[in-house]
Amino acid sequence: MKLKHYISFLIVILSITTGFCQEKKFKVHTVAFYNFENLFDTINDPDTYDEEYTPSEGWTLKNYKKKLDNLSRVLIELGTSDAQKNAPVIIGACEIENRRVLEDLTKHPTLLNKGYKVVHFDSPDKRGIDVGFLYQEKHFQPISYINVPLYVYENETASDKKDKKEGEETDDKGAVDAKTKRIYTRDQLLVTGLLDGEEINIIVNHWPSRSGGEKRSSPYREAAGRLNRKIMDSIIKINPNAKIITMGDLNDGAYNKSVKEGIGAKLKKEELKKPADIFNPFEQMAKDGHASLFYRDSGDIFDQIMVSEQFVSKDKNDYATFKYWKSGIYNKPFLIQKTGQYKGYPLRNQNGVPGFSDHFPVYIYLVQEVK
Repeated sequence: MKLKHYISFLIVILSITTGFCQEKKFKVHTVAFYNFENLFDTINDPDTYDEEYTPSEGWTLKNYKKKLDNLSRVLIELGTSDAQKNAPVIIGACEIENRRVLEDLTKHPTLLNKGYKVVHFDSPDKRGIDVGFLYQEKHFQPISYINVPLYVYENETASDKKDKKEGEETDDKGAVDAKTKRIYTRDQLLVTGLLDGEEINIIVNHWPSRSGGEKRSSPYREAAGRLNRKIMDSIIKINPNAKIITMGDLNDGAYNKSVKEGIGAKLKKEELKKPADIFNPFEQMAKDGHASLFYRDSGDIFDQIMVSEQFVSKDKNDYATFKYWKSGIYNKPFLIQKTGQYKGYPLRNQNGVPGFSDHFPVYIYLVQEVK
């Protein structure tokens, strides 16, 4: 190891151990979530609304490859530091068209040597976007995985119609079954596996959008929050000491009813009293003015990663198993629009040119003491 890298390594290790014990050393893993913003291939699938992402509409193979270039650049750097050189060992993703695009991403030259594998299910979302799960096989081995459907139904009143006209613009419009009024949206993906031998459970989410207005669409996200809570309670019922991470683009902030009441997420670690309790570090980040996306010059954090009580150490010297350390939003300058109407926003796809995403990725660090 070169001298300057060795010195940097020691500095970061010491910073991690400050407040724990100066002689201890820790291994650090990054767990991340990223909304890939319309990662579509160029093939027209008759079963999905993907026509705008076809060569006839300007979404060429060149553009598709450029999109993969951009995303792989983010993922290889996300959550790294002088001491933590590795890319995220676990990545939750959304706004992906199918398994193929995730496979193409893992095979990108930038990411190939990380050995990422894919967990994916096709969801009933009629626009053709799903959630997905990437993991480094060297560090994480899935035991089981399942997609849990979210059943929500349109219930429009006169006041709802007014709200719909005044609602937010979004390209994430759910399809409604004319007969049943079911709104087809993304499933919630549950993956259970071993992180360096330790069992953890991860739920990947992309909750219903605010299409039609925040107020009108809120019940759909509240239902998503309740489903998320139900999944976690089922896990805890089987194993009271289970470790759970829930992550995703929730289309709501940490303060919204879907998160605060649906999931029951807590602002402070001290509020965690039982294994089923969930800590949301992104609530304080939002209070401090940070953002993972912007709409009409207003920033918010819709992209969140939360951890269960078993991830939060009550003894600052007890890191024998993986514990939550800290969280972050990855918003490096190359991810930010430099000019124009959307200056300061995430550098998204626009005017036929592939960008990165209209969301910044988020991440947390898990740490474990090295004996």
